[in-house]
Amino acid sequence: MTPRPRAGARSDEFAAPSPDELDALRSMQGGGRWTCQGRTLELSNLDKVLFPASDGDPAATKRDLLVYYAEMAPVILPYLADRPINLHRFPDGAGNKGFWQKQVPSYAPEWLTRWRYEDADPGRSQDYAVIDSAPSLVWEANMAAIELHAWTSSLRDVREPTWALIDIDPGSQTSFDDVVRLAQLYRAGLEHLGVDSVPKLSGQRGIHIWVPVADGYSFDDTRTWVEALSRAIGAFEPDVVSWTWEKSRRRGRARLDYTQNAINKTLVAPYSVRAAPGAPVSMPITWEELDELDDAAPWTIRTAPARVQEVGDLFAAVRRQPQRLPTL
Repeated sequence: MTPRPRAGARSDEFAAPSPDELDALRSMQGGGRWTCQGRTLELSNLDKVLFPASDGDPAATKRDLLVYYAEMAPVILPYLADRPINLHRFPDGAGNKGFWQKQVPSYAPEWLTRWRYEDADPGRSQDYAVIDSAPSLVWEANMAAIELHAWTSSLRDVREPTWALIDIDPGSQTSFDDVVRLAQLYRAGLEHLGVDSVPKLSGQRGIHIWVPVADGYSFDDTRTWVEALSRAIGAFEPDVVSWTWEKSRRRGRARLDYTQNAINKTLVAPYSVRAAPGAPVSMPITWEELDELDDAAPWTIRTAPARVQEVGDLFAAVRRQPQRLPTL
């Protein structure tokens, strides 16, 4: 089931592969050449298990991952297409240690869009991929790039964020009820300030809140603003929140992490798969749904497409409403 594209998008913008192309991907034996929207991709190890089974969810293969990203291209690509991408790759599967890849590899196809980060420090990644089509999304997934982390800023000016990010990062002693309570406090604070925001489940145990911002803000601006708001929220739950950076010293408490508001720091993109058993997805939700959830990661690559088909892209309306941040 292919999700509908974002509201207001042209019918040919961020298109999913055709039904015939998707059928060819599903039926391919192990690997080989796959043609998608005029691009030819060399796919491999399609039957390799990347995600162990979990809590009744069956194991998932690389083919399952590729089909998911191909089907979901219309709703994922708006959050990737004009931004550099940091990839979290797990070639040995989600149960094993992965690694980050930012630099475009030398073997990347010529048609893959690239962006050069001229301000990169010596020895750091300079050439980043930009995922702007279904073929590029599938090509990255074929490298076992399970998690997609796009920059908070766009190519128009990478020094200016387009979102202010709130990351409720639970500790070992933090229950999901605690995480929900913190999110509800943020909701109340943001509504009091008249600030539009959208929550999403991290796909693990946390909750992310994204606040669209108008042009002209620096990362110092958004980080300072999110820190001030977060310290006010944290004051309501001092026994739940720690401001200590090192996780080992937090005594299992949650961190309200404002430091992700910096250039080349990221939170996982909406609808990205997470590297965990069962192949959970980082799913946007409504504030009303938050009050009813009892599961930190209820959607997986098998159930997320139907969910989006039903409710659409919950981030779409807010994404088109950049706003000024009120003084705190």
